[in-house]
Amino acid sequence: MEFAKAKINGHQNVIVMRHGDRADRCEPLWVSTAVRPWDPPLVHDGKVRAFQTGQRIRSQVGFPIHRVIVSPFLRCIQTAAEVVAALSAVYLDDNAMSSKDVPSIDNSKLKVAIEFGLCEILNTVAIKSDVAPKDGKFDFKISDLQAMFPEETVDINVDMACKELPQWEESAAGFKERYVSTLKVLADKYPSENLLLVTHWGGVGTILYKYFNDATKYLVDYCGCVELRRQVSNNDESEEFEVVTSHGVAFKDNKAPIHGSVIT
Repeated sequence: MEFAKAKINGHQNVIVMRHGDRADRCEPLWVSTAVRPWDPPLVHDGKVRAFQTGQRIRSQVGFPIHRVIVSPFLRCIQTAAEVVAALSAVYLDDNAMSSKDVPSIDNSKLKVAIEFGLCEILNTVAIKSDVAPKDGKFDFKISDLQAMFPEETVDINVDMACKELPQWEESAAGFKERYVSTLKVLADKYPSENLLLVTHWGGVGTILYKYFNDATKYLVDYCGCVELRRQVSNNDESEEFEVVTSHGVAFKDNKAPIHGSVIT
């Protein structure tokens, strides 16, 4: 399938985004009855926020999204599904953006893939030991997760950057290296495509540390995201990414945005 290509000797854009509002943070009793307490879904407000974030991306970023790549955790899958719906909708409700408002942005051919390298930090910093699987094994049925997206959008032939999930109790250095390596592998694999990576707080935070040196103390809201851009060329030599802007990301001390407006 042919995608609308980023210009050769032009730019590649990558948006790294956190998932929406999760059930265990909004409904404290949810964990007590959950079969998979380590894998909470979105609450309704989280789905709304994710869809609205997709609308904002569609109307404001100024470039098409060719590929959405997502962590296998349910909250990220549901976030990505809402974003994909907003990006590829032909008609939206009266209170939403109309597709005719952005005629130059065509997301109709975007593809979706699941990526282990974007998964949650697999240690007790992010997943408390009392809700983690007792055997340390996090199971995901990829075909069920793929079924949450329109069939024509799912790329079932794609190879993951990380072939397996990280081992439980991965180190801080390990998860940071994983997120940065996954971004690089995916960006280099699709240099002529603009990517949206749907991940977790740790993923967005790690990318901030890597590509924006002042991001030492920050807040990443639900659906907060960082937009990266780099120069690409035909000779397999691409420049380092730089942070262009962010939304829903701010310094802790004074709530000042790291780049651009804080939009939640």
